[in-house]
Amino acid sequence: MTTGGQAQIGNVDLVKQLNSAAVYRLIDQQGPISRIQIAEQSQLAPASVTKITRQLIERGLIKEVDQQASTGGRRAISIITETRNFQAIGVRLGRHDATITLFDLSAKTLAEEHYPLPERTQETLEHALLKAIASFIEQSQRKIRELIAISVILPGLVEPDTGVIRYMPHIQVNNWSLVESLEKRFNLTCFVGHDIRSLALAEHYFGATQDCEDSILVRVHRGTGAGILSSGRIFIGRNGNVGEIGHIQVDPLGERCHCGNFGCLETIAANAAIEGRVRHLLENGYNSRLTLEDCDIVAICKAANKGDSLACEVIEHVGRHLGKAISIAINLFNPQKVVIAGEIIEAEKVLLPAIEGCINTQVLKAFRKNLPVVRSRLDDRSAIGAFALVKRAMLNGTLLQRLLES
Repeated sequence: MTTGGQAQIGNVDLVKQLNSAAVYRLIDQQGPISRIQIAEQSQLAPASVTKITRQLIERGLIKEVDQQASTGGRRAISIITETRNFQAIGVRLGRHDATITLFDLSAKTLAEEHYPLPERTQETLEHALLKAIASFIEQSQRKIRELIAISVILPGLVEPDTGVIRYMPHIQVNNWSLVESLEKRFNLTCFVGHDIRSLALAEHYFGATQDCEDSILVRVHRGTGAGILSSGRIFIGRNGNVGEIGHIQVDPLGERCHCGNFGCLETIAANAAIEGRVRHLLENGYNSRLTLEDCDIVAICKAANKGDSLACEVIEHVGRHLGKAISIAINLFNPQKVVIAGEIIEAEKVLLPAIEGCINTQVLKAFRKNLPVVRSRLDDRSAIGAFALVKRAMLNGTLLQRLLES
């Protein structure tokens, strides 16, 4: 049982965290900004703003810059965030490899390495991953001033609060406490998240949805997944599993999906399915500049961009089925923007009109008004989604507070 005193201390700490986060967020998003402007916009007392900014300056997280132009009285000093003194490691764990990247707090890439990880068990994969991260830290030592966090994103089911991995599509996992293992090994704040949902968050911080709070990102790669942002936050259910857009049935008479159902979107809108369809049509004598030896997703997109009729038909076919599923998601979530990611976006001039055609006929009129469907501005195979989890922890104050206390 918590005593009244302990609860009070907890509340004071939380208020401190939230206030520091509110100040840091304003400086990060609107800097250069003066203390007076921060007080006005955060509705915190000027004395509180002065105290918080002093703490942030002492910790090296913000700095004063040139004075703003005078409006008659004493010139106000502006503040911006300091991003070069702090680094974080982002890891995108794929099915057979890991991309490990060193970022500074402005999301700038300082170093990046790719590590093959063909391990097939939870234990061997964890061991190899920790070893790869340790090796990367050693290699990047000269570029690191202060390492503040390690973040890993991966395909599968991840508990959002604890970072425990419940399921991965290619290896058997048993409540894998990866955060715990990382923190124990590296003695740093660590995060683990879902790859596509984290990419949607990165798109909001650094990419195509910086100008809106509600968005849907759909990524076509090995499968089809979605990340939904609502009020600027990743939308997740209580058990953390939402956005399985790839398992919306778009063709009841379609092929069997690995999930056991028939005609899931993923049986049509996934790289292997797209390549398989092109191969099938070529084998049946359809004319195309594509050949059986050269019909991977990159070649298909190139051919579609050059007006190849077979490639265009296949991309349009994918676009129509994606459009069906996306229309359902729009009717459910009413986003301000839809973002498409994955290699297929290279054929956007063919793909996006096919998606938009479905939206125009299947979405509520009020929901489709002024609704842009755009390509991702980020590399969906990079570790930027992992860094987004670090950025979020700075902006909501959880990581920020740990830095202020250390």
